[in-house]
Amino acid sequence: MSAHATNTRIAPARIPPAQAPYPAAVQETLDRLKTPGDQPLSLFRTLARDPRLFARFTGGGLLDKGHLSLAEREIVIHRICALNGAAYEWGVHAAIFADAAGLNAERLAATTTPGIAACWTPREALLITFCDAVNARADVDDALWARLSEAFDEEARIELMMLAGFYRTVSLLTNGLRLAPEPFATPFPA
Repeated sequence: MSAHATNTRIAPARIPPAQAPYPAAVQETLDRLKTPGDQPLSLFRTLARDPRLFARFTGGGLLDKGHLSLAEREIVIHRICALNGAAYEWGVHAAIFADAAGLNAERLAATTTPGIAACWTPREALLITFCDAVNARADVDDALWARLSEAFDEEARIELMMLAGFYRTVSLLTNGLRLAPEPFATPFPA
């Protein structure tokens, strides 16, 4: 587990976010991706500097009703972000989705601590094990795959890998760009 969240330090963003007015297609997407606060997320506004990259990033998200429950999806997102010290994205998801996903303060904190916490069900503990393994090796060994096969159908297993990979990429973006936490975001546990 990351010893600290990479982007909790106070430093200027490496690339300043784009400012309104945005190109029409970008504005339409930003309107669809409303989040708390006065402005769109700084991650979205930074990517909006290049409408092509912005469209690629926002065009095929995994926040819809897929093959995982909301809680399962958010456990994976929070754990991958925590493993990569991505306080920005962890805090955004905690603020927007944690309540609806049933992730109280104890369960949120458990996404940031090594090992399997007592608060997880066996199925949720399997998700934590999956995240730890795939984040460390970019692979799922045969024993873990067999365990996942017992709990999740084929489509859900594909979605798990895509979700983990996407939020590893998001972690790189938010950390590498040095994005400051959003004002509404839940603070990353110290």
